[in-house]
Amino acid sequence: MCENNDIDEGFYSRQLYVLGHEAMRRMATADVLIAGMRGLGVEIAKNVILSGVKSVTVQDEGLAQWTDFSSQFFLQESNLGENRALSSQPQLSALNPHVRVSAHTGPVNEKLLQQFQVVVLTDSSLEDQKCFGTFCHSHGIKFIVADTKGLCGQLFCDFGEEFEVLDPDGETPISVMIDHITKENPGVVTCFEDRHGFQNGCRVSFSEICGMKELNGFGPVDIIVIDSGTFSICDTSRFSAYEKCGVATEVKKSHTLRFKPLDEALTDLELLVNTDYGKISKHQTLHLAFQALHGFVKREGRLPKARFQPDAELLVDMVKELNKVYQLNQLDEGVVRSLSLTARGDLAPINAFIGGLAAQEVMKACSGKFSPLQQCLYFDALECLPEDSMEAGGQLTESTYLPTGTRYDGQTVVFGSAFQEKLGKQKYFLVGAGAIGCELLKNFALIGLGAGPGGNVIVTDMDSIERSNLNRQFLFRSKDIGKQKSEIAAQAVQAMNPNMNITAHQNRLDPDSEQVYGHNFFMGLDGVAAALDNVEARVYLDSRCVQHQRPLLEGGTLGSKGHTLVVVPHLTQSYGPAKSNPGNAIPLCTLKNFPHRIEHTLQWARDQFEGLFKQVAENVNNYLREGAGFMERTLGRGEAEALEVLECVWGGVGGKRPRGWEDCVGWARRHWETIYNNDIAQLLHCFPPKQVTSSGLPFWSGTKTCPHALTFDPGNTTHMDYVVAASNLYGQIYGIVGTRDKSAIKSILEGVKIHPFTPKSTVKIHVTDQEMDEEKSSGDFDTERLEELQKKLSSSWENSSALQMHHIEFEKDDDGNFHMDYIVAASNLRAENYDIPTADRHKSKLIAGRIIPAIVTTTAAVAGLMCLELYKLVQGHKQISSYRSAYINLAVAYYVLSEPCRWRPFKVAGKEYSLWDDFLVQGRLEGGQEMTLKELLEHIKQEHHLEVTSLFYGNAVLYDAGSNHKKRLERSVSEVVSLVTKTAVPEHMCVIEMFASFAEDEDCETVPPIRYLFQMMSPGSYGLERP
Repeated sequence: MCENNDIDEGFYSRQLYVLGHEAMRRMATADVLIAGMRGLGVEIAKNVILSGVKSVTVQDEGLAQWTDFSSQFFLQESNLGENRALSSQPQLSALNPHVRVSAHTGPVNEKLLQQFQVVVLTDSSLEDQKCFGTFCHSHGIKFIVADTKGLCGQLFCDFGEEFEVLDPDGETPISVMIDHITKENPGVVTCFEDRHGFQNGCRVSFSEICGMKELNGFGPVDIIVIDSGTFSICDTSRFSAYEKCGVATEVKKSHTLRFKPLDEALTDLELLVNTDYGKISKHQTLHLAFQALHGFVKREGRLPKARFQPDAELLVDMVKELNKVYQLNQLDEGVVRSLSLTARGDLAPINAFIGGLAAQEVMKACSGKFSPLQQCLYFDALECLPEDSMEAGGQLTESTYLPTGTRYDGQTVVFGSAFQEKLGKQKYFLVGAGAIGCELLKNFALIGLGAGPGGNVIVTDMDSIERSNLNRQFLFRSKDIGKQKSEIAAQAVQAMNPNMNITAHQNRLDPDSEQVYGHNFFMGLDGVAAALDNVEARVYLDSRCVQHQRPLLEGGTLGSKGHTLVVVPHLTQSYGPAKSNPGNAIPLCTLKNFPHRIEHTLQWARDQFEGLFKQVAENVNNYLREGAGFMERTLGRGEAEALEVLECVWGGVGGKRPRGWEDCVGWARRHWETIYNNDIAQLLHCFPPKQVTSSGLPFWSGTKTCPHALTFDPGNTTHMDYVVAASNLYGQIYGIVGTRDKSAIKSILEGVKIHPFTPKSTVKIHVTDQEMDEEKSSGDFDTERLEELQKKLSSSWENSSALQMHHIEFEKDDDGNFHMDYIVAASNLRAENYDIPTADRHKSKLIAGRIIPAIVTTTAAVAGLMCLELYKLVQGHKQISSYRSAYINLAVAYYVLSEPCRWRPFKVAGKEYSLWDDFLVQGRLEGGQEMTLKELLEHIKQEHHLEVTSLFYGNAVLYDAGSNHKKRLERSVSEVVSLVTKTAVPEHMCVIEMFASFAEDEDCETVPPIRYLFQMMSPGSYGLERP
């Protein structure tokens, strides 16, 4: 059972790391009304239901029509003419078993509103917004208005006269170690870290201080920052003198906000929150234009007609009249016209973005977690329209935008039927079917990407569905657990849009899959979308897109934060290579001997898990399978490491192998004694508590916390948790069945003998990683023991199959597999050794499981932004000003959209190139011989006027002008590659990528690659043409 049994931690796992338990509990008491079940309304409802409020009521009096299908993903064609709320309710209910979902088909009125703590209006009139907004404000009901019209969106929040924000940003409180505290007024705190990260006005609490103990538990204390490493606090002149240690931890402050009702807020332009700092005047104009649009509908009884200029001019006139009150200095008439010409549109990407933001505001209203929007936001993606409007206008008539009774009518009224046909013909590759992948696939289905003749979407994801996915990967249900993500996601979006042409793969995208995702595959694509959760995979996919000159849509999230990037060939910079950050790595000596944070003990516990229950078993199995080959390879890794590996292998096949469950319990108990008592005793023998350094300073100071050994107590829960988990895991790798019965295990423990331990003076403990490396290279190890192990393991084993072991892959989300039981107990015992505050299971899983906090609102918003860029790519926008990269933080209502970075030039021999340039060589004419290496060098000289002095394939040197490579010059290029690498060129490889040094510019660090096409291509797959 989970520690917080009122919250389904398995279902809400990743969201809990964003919101926390208390915020989730407050949300679970909230009843929410969402009025309007067109595309925007259902998007908000989906996100709010997945988030875990108490109940959601969806309201709509309207009937489903064709224009809904461009963004309403829970309507089927069989629902045409039926109530939208009733039609959507069953699928919304299936999203989260913990949330009650009901449908209301009557009108919104004050009696209905009084039943809810939060009310969201979509697709509503300005009169209703003002009327119901005033009522909600006066009755303490949180009120949100969300609206989208074509490529524009609006969001408004009113959380009442007094709204308490309990945690403004959700960031982990800053915690720093203390080096010194002065005894004066005010006291000055010096930190070990160069940058403590505190700001003036922060409050901190103190703990673990030796000497000035009055500060422990005192406060919280207001601080004043002196510089990046020090800050002042209260009067410490009467406190005891500071001796050592201590931690200062930030204490979050709550604050109260006041909101204006809508009718007042409309006239206050200071309440507008920017989403694009290049569009401030546009969004101020949209503030007036949305109000004028309501007036237009009231006057004409309809929205402006698609691409109908007279309606656009009328709306401009209405905005001008309204501006007599607002007195805007810059009125952007072009934005007003564009809004009018596209207002009938109902676009899935816009609804995904605004719907993600609106749902996050609902969660803030329910929980008090994060800073609400204050109070109004406008967004537009009008740069999605054709760049040359005059040219487009000449090609497309008004009739091109008229509804024709298809599921894309809500999109055709914005972009026209020709663009819809082009969308349908697209061939796109989506990598990842997780949270962002599900949202992208939903949008792809709604907009019709690859849903026409010749079109296709290929999605690959090697993972299967787990229960923790269901909270944010909304295409999956409980019945799908264990099935392949890509298969189920493909089935789900085909149900949304039966015309979808989608192919599901279960392959990892890496060099090993290039036989599937090779040259011909990429050249057959129109574009690629990345929905990946790690940098390495993003970098690899980006390199493939650059190599094949294909656009890439990339997006990622971390809790409430999200980013998007569009990579356009010959226009923008690419995602680029991974940026290493060695500063985040924990030194090995810190993990091994000197931990001072819970992160250190958790990483140590994870390393213990991998070493004891995975690596030992893998090494034993490799030894039994390969014999002498394994021994040779192991000895080649260095004698010190070989000794450690072979010792474990001998333990796995020799006399230490357990014969039954009792032996497993005995091993766990003895291992407990070794790591929590004996090793600490040895450490203290080498470095006694009062040890001083050569400079006379205490050895145990600063980040070195003096530990103490533990004494095993079967009555201590954590002690027994370790033994239970360790003995079961140890049994599993040997195929021995264990038990959770602590009484039975305690009985076995009574018979386990623990030998007394005496520290050895000959043992050397490393203080730094450098010392550790020096000893490894010094050859200072037990040579006799290594030779003994080699001799013992040199003989073959008669019954090797019976000695095979079962290695364990760490899985954090299965609460019954003992994995997290072991990690939590092992880490907290280690923390107790070093007087480090322990961590509960929830926090331990986050750190040791390397979990990326996630929430559906951010993924929905990010996927929406990515698909807006997709519109531009499909149209072939050429101007970098048309594209947008984004950084958003929904927690603090911070949204920044900006132009992507243009490619950076570099020069070779005076000529300018970019990352999109290469030296493309057709190595084999149809029916002809492959080019020799000599011919390749001559080709580069003739075509590019550059003389190759060195040629590299990866790290292999294919040619060097200063070496004796004359024989290589007469061989074909592929033969030279095989000769040098001692590996045959794979049959599927069509292109060999090489890099050269040139006589004309030998110091140049960056050069275009030579891409050598030597296999026959399928017709039109590459040639020498570039998209």
